[in-house]
Amino acid sequence: MEKVKVLIIGSGPAGYTAAIYASRASLSPVLYEGMEPGGQLTTTTIVENYPGFADGVDANQLMGVMKAQAQRFGADVRRGFVKAIDLSSRPFHATIDDGAEIEAETVIIATGATARYLGLPSERKFKGLGVSACATCDGFFYRRKDVAVVGGGDTACEEATYLANLCNKVYMIVRRDVFRASKAMQDKVFSTPNIEVLWNCNTQEVLGDEAGVTGARLLRKDGEVFDIKIDGFFLAIGHHPNSELFKEWVATDENGYIITDGKTSKTSVEGVFAAGDVQDPHYRQAVTAAASGCRAALDAERFLLNQ
Repeated sequence: MEKVKVLIIGSGPAGYTAAIYASRASLSPVLYEGMEPGGQLTTTTIVENYPGFADGVDANQLMGVMKAQAQRFGADVRRGFVKAIDLSSRPFHATIDDGAEIEAETVIIATGATARYLGLPSERKFKGLGVSACATCDGFFYRRKDVAVVGGGDTACEEATYLANLCNKVYMIVRRDVFRASKAMQDKVFSTPNIEVLWNCNTQEVLGDEAGVTGARLLRKDGEVFDIKIDGFFLAIGHHPNSELFKEWVATDENGYIITDGKTSKTSVEGVFAAGDVQDPHYRQAVTAAASGCRAALDAERFLLNQ
């Protein structure tokens, strides 16, 4: 059985940054990239809000550079995913999808979160071509254009008001006749003149051509079917943290996000740390994920020094 000091589960900005810091600390980390190497960020195209890239950077290129940087310092980055894990006692025991077994003195969980989508074939078709689950990430591309936001909770209202500062018109597609959002967020939406709320509506299809999204076909509760012309289609119906593998061992909140101790990356299990979107229901940005990966590696290093 292979024995390692630091096992990093998951890639993306959090996992790769943890690998950079852990390898520079001579901890010889082993990182398994998971089923989506590079993480959720690779589902977008150009990243324009990551520091250091004045003209923006291709998301896959950014993840490739982070991976290469980690490998340069000695991180062992591997394809594959952890299919089972026992965090009941140290050293922790992990089973990889190829049957390999690893004993780890510390574990950094960086498995991210998955945006919830409607499940439409047309939605998948235009993912990255006008369909997005992050207004903060992609809203800049739709300046002075018309867009739609799907959802009726606080996140949807926040996304819509953010986009309203950039876009000509923002439609909110709400399947009920009321918001689920807080009163304060509702008031903000209602006081923003270029937001139009489409009540009692479900999306039947995202419309588009080879260049990307051109509209959406909606079904109102009374049976009316109608189209809206838009350039961007934003999902704001929540995220699902990829924490199922660890729930038996580490504490999570009511939505499944791993709970960490204060500003640290420490979980409820000593020697197990969490970084990135799997423990962050609020920000979900590449730069904050990278920062939490740094914290996790430093926390793991200090933990090992004190053993």
